[in-house]
Amino acid sequence: MNPTPSRLVPARSTRGTALAACAAVSLLASGCTGSDGADSDATTAGKAGAAGIKVALITHSAPDDAFWERVRKGAEAAAAKDGIDLSYQSDPDATGQVKLVREAVADKVDGIAVTLAKPEAMKGAITAAKAAGIPVVGLNSGIDDWKPAGLLQYFGQDESVAGRAVGDKLDALRSKHALCVIHERGNVAMEARCAGMKKTFGGRAEILYVDGTDDEAVTDSVAAALRQDPTIDELVMNGAQFALAAVKSVEEAGSKAELATFDLNDDIVKSVQSGDVQFAVDQQPYLQGYLAVDAFWLYETNGNFSGGGEAPVLTGPAFVTKENVSSVAGFAADGTR
Repeated sequence: MNPTPSRLVPARSTRGTALAACAAVSLLASGCTGSDGADSDATTAGKAGAAGIKVALITHSAPDDAFWERVRKGAEAAAAKDGIDLSYQSDPDATGQVKLVREAVADKVDGIAVTLAKPEAMKGAITAAKAAGIPVVGLNSGIDDWKPAGLLQYFGQDESVAGRAVGDKLDALRSKHALCVIHERGNVAMEARCAGMKKTFGGRAEILYVDGTDDEAVTDSVAAALRQDPTIDELVMNGAQFALAAVKSVEEAGSKAELATFDLNDDIVKSVQSGDVQFAVDQQPYLQGYLAVDAFWLYETNGNFSGGGEAPVLTGPAFVTKENVSSVAGFAADGTR
């Protein structure tokens, strides 16, 4: 049987190995138990084995972004379950995100979970983490780049697949002219979504770049595009808060364009229910954060890694429409969808 390539299984830290050994000793010392206590004992031993593990979650989120609060909430839930010492930091600027990763390496954390919205910029920092023996997993952005970068695992949505699914959906809805709005130029996930949509959509498809740091500017730019070309009958946004800004754009422009969006939150659920938003594409950000952090617990205590180091763990896409929105409304209100 061929061994797993070394790039896929970075050496665990001495601390992680020792912790795993302690967990095994604890299990042996406890003796055999009946099935009634097996799950509880395994959870307790796993938490003990992961106790003291430091994990840094570093994303490209802008401040106060509701989407990333869901990622963070999932990560914190996993950390609490596993007894992991989790730190969360973000910077929408790639240079700032690189600095945060390098600081985590200097802090000698036991694992780093990182987004690869700008994968080229992140290469050097990831190489430094691996050289220090720190396992790195990817989430949310960079599905085409995590393996070349040598990351252990990846959790997220295949954005190209999601974009193609949206193109097919628009065809089924008989849309003719779609405008895909990108609020962060160069973000590989957003670019892949719009490119995927253009591949399968049978109508006319265009891309509009807007300033995502200013919601009012987004509203104004989209409204201006709608006024300039009244044939646009579908807006496709790349984030929940920007979809809400685009609802105002449609009103201000007096347009009859329908509105769809990638990503979900409680306000989008309400907008789907009211008909202001035609549908949303949910990639389950809470799940992405949860799985990325839980991956370190599994790796440190039992040597596990998902997908065999070769395949990503997909968390989407799922369409949320007026017909099925009630099934996710409660979770969205709780901030977990």
